[in-house]
Amino acid sequence: MASRKKTETSTTSSRKAPIPAEQRSDADQQATIAAGLAPTFESNRPTIFFNEPLADFSQDEQLEAMQEALQLVEDSLGEEYPLLINGKLIETRAKLTSRNPSHKKQVVGTSGSATKDHAVQAVEAAKRAFKSWSRMDPSLRAEYLEVIASEMRGRRYELAAWEVYECGKPWADADADVAEAIDFCMYYADQMRQLTQPLNADVDGEENSYHYRARGVAVVIAPWNFPLAILCGMTAAAMVTGNTVVMKPAEQSPVIAAKFMQIIRDAGVPDGVVNFLPGVGEDVGPVLVNHPDVDIIAFTGSRAVGLQINESAARTTPEQHSVRRVISEMGGKNAIIVDDDADLDEAVVGVIHSAFGYAGQKCSACSRVIVLEPIYDRFIDRLKEATESLVVAAVENPAAWMGPVIDEESLNRINDYIAIGNEEAKPLVAKEVGKLAGEGYFVGPHIFTDVDPGSRLAQHEIFGPVLAVMKVKTFEEALDIANNTEYALTGGVFSRSPQRLAKARAEMQVGNLYLNRGITGAVVQRHPFGGYKMSGIGSKAGGRDYLTQFMIPVSVCENTLRRGFAPSTDEAPAE
Repeated sequence: MASRKKTETSTTSSRKAPIPAEQRSDADQQATIAAGLAPTFESNRPTIFFNEPLADFSQDEQLEAMQEALQLVEDSLGEEYPLLINGKLIETRAKLTSRNPSHKKQVVGTSGSATKDHAVQAVEAAKRAFKSWSRMDPSLRAEYLEVIASEMRGRRYELAAWEVYECGKPWADADADVAEAIDFCMYYADQMRQLTQPLNADVDGEENSYHYRARGVAVVIAPWNFPLAILCGMTAAAMVTGNTVVMKPAEQSPVIAAKFMQIIRDAGVPDGVVNFLPGVGEDVGPVLVNHPDVDIIAFTGSRAVGLQINESAARTTPEQHSVRRVISEMGGKNAIIVDDDADLDEAVVGVIHSAFGYAGQKCSACSRVIVLEPIYDRFIDRLKEATESLVVAAVENPAAWMGPVIDEESLNRINDYIAIGNEEAKPLVAKEVGKLAGEGYFVGPHIFTDVDPGSRLAQHEIFGPVLAVMKVKTFEEALDIANNTEYALTGGVFSRSPQRLAKARAEMQVGNLYLNRGITGAVVQRHPFGGYKMSGIGSKAGGRDYLTQFMIPVSVCENTLRRGFAPSTDEAPAE
């Protein structure tokens, strides 16, 4: 392991700030495009958005690139990452230690841990930076996002390797997370340009316009399960719309967040626009949520914390100048229905990937399967055999299909629910992990049948590789059980019946419905992501409505039937 040393990259950034369009020559424009950075759109013409292609590790070149990145990152383990407020690195007495969940004794890195005073300083820095940042041409702010995307594209395998070490993500999941972060930047840049197009409703003698204005200071509170994509998505949305940001990553993933903060600095984003504030949520969270100068809180995490944030943010004080806006994604208890005419080969693969991909640690993961009686026995036989074949291993191993869960607290919670399942239902699969259990936070995939739809196993979000299977007689009964939770995030149906698929479209209570495919792996623009009921507050990430939540719409009406003539203020007064 590399010796513990403070990272120096954040203080030696290349500061590739976009050049305003009026200062660029044609050669400048062409050089920028050739370098893979953002061209300037002087007419605010929207770009054509394309999703970032995923890596294919069956190809030798990409396999070797990832192996080299893993070695590079391993040589850099153990470094320290201070806070960054208003462009200044700040050391703290308390520290957050990030450990590799595949090898729990291995320290990935150490970050600063903010105090309440640091939280106040970060909000104040963001407030000071707001005036100039919010008044910047939106197309220029969009360019910053494109430069950030270009930086991530150039460091793609390195960033994925950090996720392998810090969050226990298998290679494909880690790569997909980096690709999604790039997508968020590019898509939101494109959307911002479109939102700057004027919306006029003029009549004779009156000019009317409709435009957007930034809200103010945004607090971004991100989770560990998508440590770059979700952190980047919420931050990029706040930035491009003209808000300034206090970025608070999860305690389990401060290192990948520090790498993202470094990329923001390398892109030349002005000091104070984004402030890096790792820390313990219980310490700094209440200060950030209740600060009178905070205008937006963008949160992704547990239902309990999300509801607490919403309640706290709703309370106002005389010092506030606005009512806080809360955007919150809070999880799910997601179901897949397997119809009696379903293609079982597709259904089994879709369920396994949805339930056990990234060890079930996705808010979109399938945790309930509702199977119609005529095909029930055949389905569970195939599901059992396929699940038992899954390779559980430390995720630096490219053969690992499933890795560890994030930490000891998660492992203990999942094991508690497995014990509940053994008492209340019938175990179908309980894959052992052997020696891995002592090395990291490993638990094998578990499947339970004969699950009561109202039981804890069928109602509580477990956030781990535990799947409940239920048998029903009719498709209508399946829909009733699927809808009988407090959540409404993702859901799916495997069926060959157009009528039943249409019924699911109309009646299944989910924000994202997937038909004849797995229910995880939402893609920016193609699958805008988010739920309702107890799954979330706000519109869908990666969708056309998302940015408007970070802005205030303003309508301007001007009477153009003027009387007389008003000379320019630049002209000298007549003598």
